[in-house]
Amino acid sequence: MMNEAWIIDACRSPRGIGKQGKGGLAGLHPQHLSAAILTALAARSGVDSAEIDDVIWGTNSQIGLQSGDLGRLSALAAGYAPTCGGITINRFCGSGLSAVNFAAASIRAGFEQLLVAGGTEMMSLFPSFSKSQSPFVDRGNLELRALHPMTHQGIAADVIATLDGIGRDSLDQLAFISQQRAAVAIQNRYFDQSLVSIYNAEGELLLARDENPRPQTSRESLAQLDPAFAAMADHPMDESGTTARCLVQQRYPGLEMNFVHHAGNSSGVVDGSAALLLAASDFARAHGLTPRARVIAVANAGDSPSLMLTAPGPAIEKVLAQAGLCVADIDLFEINEAFAVVVEKCVRDLELDYNKVNVNGGAIALGHPIGATGAMLIGTVLDELERRGLHRGLVTMCTAAGMAPAIIIERI
Repeated sequence: MMNEAWIIDACRSPRGIGKQGKGGLAGLHPQHLSAAILTALAARSGVDSAEIDDVIWGTNSQIGLQSGDLGRLSALAAGYAPTCGGITINRFCGSGLSAVNFAAASIRAGFEQLLVAGGTEMMSLFPSFSKSQSPFVDRGNLELRALHPMTHQGIAADVIATLDGIGRDSLDQLAFISQQRAAVAIQNRYFDQSLVSIYNAEGELLLARDENPRPQTSRESLAQLDPAFAAMADHPMDESGTTARCLVQQRYPGLEMNFVHHAGNSSGVVDGSAALLLAASDFARAHGLTPRARVIAVANAGDSPSLMLTAPGPAIEKVLAQAGLCVADIDLFEINEAFAVVVEKCVRDLELDYNKVNVNGGAIALGHPIGATGAMLIGTVLDELERRGLHRGLVTMCTAAGMAPAIIIERI
């Protein structure tokens, strides 16, 4: 009988505002933040790190302090045995979710028995439009641009809303609900099971709760915000002088963009880290590890690189087909709120019950620490399945260049 991939535990840091001098985590070395989560995960489960085969870690901006195989170096910083390996992967926003998917696949294949998977992103290290980290995916590659013109993700979000006829009112309503749901979850301590307080090297508490939510948000305050990406549409993306509007027109001639996204209905810029411990079912039984859930199916879908954010719908359909399930078989969905249109499109296209989607708020309220978010969402949906006594959860998210990983977990 094939080994199942069991989730033993999941934990995460609070999300700190991703601006230098403002966020509770800003200024930490990414290895320090990652090590804090890895240390907590091992301590909570009681595993011997010498038995961990590998740490699979997701990070988007693999430059500067986040370069040099953050997974391996963070494991060493956490005091893991040198025999435990570490690797760092990049699927843009889906890095942390893909790390978990790769771990589950390796366990199901019988190659490895005990794995840690997750990710870290210190967005405070990389201000938007910095020379070291261009926000534009093609990085000025004119040959790639001719094949697949890719703009900024915010521009792509507005293009999708324009093509699908999704107005600002619907997106602002989704953003308002995200803030309200997050406020209820925080007030009722729904996130506490997974949260790990973060301390500096001197032992001083830096952050114990998510910083980004704005529970005071109203529909009226959202309506007063100016569109965020209108000016960016005509901003030269590189030395060639090419603008985002020009690239949109290359793919959609004559399209007049409706600029509907702004700071209030787009994901928050935050720092954060998260990790899961996964074990083969036989290994877990032999070592007395109590599972919380099993991984039922994983998948990755690709869609239009130009639209960039439309793959979550196909990913949901693909992972459901892998599992032999339908939408009605899923109790809770986590669809990352990179931009409000991503979730709104999925709900409309797949006729999802929004009362099952992002029930404790999403990245619009809580923030989106790029490489860590996917691992965070798996822990979030697992905690909520347990709290509600439900069975199955599905997690997916858009990534730059038009992809979306997905996973279905089932409580044990």
